[in-house]
Amino acid sequence: MYLKFINIKLASTDRDMSISYPKAHQVIVIGAGHAGCEAALASARMGCKTLVLTANLDTIGLMSCNPSIGGIGKGHLVKEIDAIGGEMGKAADATAIQFRRLNTRKGPAVQATRTQADRQAYKAYMRKALESEAKIDIKQRMVQGFLAEGGRVVGVKTNLGEHFFSDTVVVTPGTFPNGLIHIGLTKISAGRAGEAAALGITDSFESLGFKVGRLKTGTPPRFDGRTINWDILEVQPGDDDPIPFSFSSEKIERKQLPCYITYTNRRTHEVIRNNLHKSPLYSGHIKGVGPRYCPSIEDKVVKFSDKDRHQIFLEPEGIETYEIYPNGISTSLPLDVQHEISRTITGLENVEIMRPGYAVEYDFLDPTQLSPTLETKHVSNLFFAGQINGTTGYEEAASQGLIAGINAARLVKGEETFVLDRSEAYIGILVDDLVTKGVDEPYRMFTSRAEYRLILREDNADLRLRERGHKIGLVNDQDYEKFMNKKNRIQMELDRLENTKVLPNPKTNKILEQLESAPLKKPQTLKVILRRPEISYRELSFLDPPSSTFVNSDISSQICMEVKYEGYIQRQLEQVDKFKRIEQIKIPNDFSYVSIPGLSKEIIQKLSKIRPGSLGQASRISGVTPAAISVLMVYLKRGDLKGVKGYASRSS
Repeated sequence: MYLKFINIKLASTDRDMSISYPKAHQVIVIGAGHAGCEAALASARMGCKTLVLTANLDTIGLMSCNPSIGGIGKGHLVKEIDAIGGEMGKAADATAIQFRRLNTRKGPAVQATRTQADRQAYKAYMRKALESEAKIDIKQRMVQGFLAEGGRVVGVKTNLGEHFFSDTVVVTPGTFPNGLIHIGLTKISAGRAGEAAALGITDSFESLGFKVGRLKTGTPPRFDGRTINWDILEVQPGDDDPIPFSFSSEKIERKQLPCYITYTNRRTHEVIRNNLHKSPLYSGHIKGVGPRYCPSIEDKVVKFSDKDRHQIFLEPEGIETYEIYPNGISTSLPLDVQHEISRTITGLENVEIMRPGYAVEYDFLDPTQLSPTLETKHVSNLFFAGQINGTTGYEEAASQGLIAGINAARLVKGEETFVLDRSEAYIGILVDDLVTKGVDEPYRMFTSRAEYRLILREDNADLRLRERGHKIGLVNDQDYEKFMNKKNRIQMELDRLENTKVLPNPKTNKILEQLESAPLKKPQTLKVILRRPEISYRELSFLDPPSSTFVNSDISSQICMEVKYEGYIQRQLEQVDKFKRIEQIKIPNDFSYVSIPGLSKEIIQKLSKIRPGSLGQASRISGVTPAAISVLMVYLKRGDLKGVKGYASRSS
């Protein structure tokens, strides 16, 4: 397949053309946002010569929207990125200006970390990270399309007429493909405020046969902090002793700043209602579907009309700036209306807007056109990651970039693919949801998407994924040795708790009485005592002095969770075993569903479109019934597939 818009047929002579870049690369990464940075760093650290092509060198690693990393579900992704050997967690630790643990009053499975980052510092950190990698070249170019031959991509073409050749290409263009900004009824062709849209690349997607859709996202106005009345606002401080994102970070030393809370009110909502006809969202000018879980303020006022107010977090953009991000009032209303809305809010009566809020529409690809490695099904050697796959959020983008970069490098090196399943990681859930179910709105990660969230906690991401990261070459020996020491300490302490008994004598029972815990009637192990809700390592140390060494240890909370939730964890592990069994029933890629009796035409169409790699993935396709899965299982389990059309050509 050749790209018609390029209007060339690649032959040996084309590689010698004067516009062809002479230096050979194994991986080209298009874009240097959160997905692009992780993809490039992964492929380079795995030994591949990597070229990053970005429209603007000054926006490498830019936080386009809110200046934060993590949150519910998202924090799990960051921890997993770090455990595998990605960079986002380290960048967040190095540039954070506030750390907060979320959901601390709830169970450990849904507790999460969120940081406010210094936007400029984060961007500088990521650029330095890329420039410090010897195997990464970076060039400021706008990619116009792909070079393809024989059903595979072999490089890209820029708007300057250059041809860059490579073994694989990773596409991470963010919101730039045909990006269109809306501020009121004013439309601006841009992928981000002040940056030109990528107008040609969607044509290349369609030329390769990809199905393209349209989504939208938005951002709030930015305020001048010098014009905010901070004294009357509610302060939201960070954690006193913040827990780092990265398992490689020892301690957070950076200066922390507070955030502040205010609220919209009835006056605010009245201004919004009076100006809805000026909103491109409600006037029909915006065609793309927006994120349900991060609606604009006008959307909130309309859809939650019973609410008298909506919370706003005033978040600093950095230490060296007065610019403030008002999280909670994303809008695409005209600038004069944004001023009027803002000044109805407590503390913002005299606020000045430094940057207007806006909505941006952009093209995306139906992610069911991808395999779980994020390589496209239509064309070989081509990977997509980030918002182009229909996701929203830095963390979701970075996760995909990491997976795409790893698999691009492993494809170059002739190594087996790197895929995480739903029982291993939130990253596995993210990718599986995208390639199996597709999206009809921007996808955002939540803990509720995880079937096994008790064993997929933030705190044990390294125990789940560190060894895999080391095996593929992304976790260095020093970090791996540190991890193994931690893993061994945990196991040794769990063994000690299991084998150390406490006797029911007067001294022991008096201590338990003082701790408001039931006395012992027979000898009990330390593990059984620690299982009591009112007993932590601090209390346990009164009964068992050696336990005092774990009171302020980095692993005490993890051990407590393993002990206190042991029964629930064991139950989930049994569920995972059942999940693994159905996941292990593989479906050949060229399997023909047409020849199987008992499958409806609708189900045959769905299965033929998605091409699930396993019976488990097939069961998660929307509309595929349990009865259909049972029919498939019969054919796949008995191994008698030679009569099924499309299977005979596949080698055993």
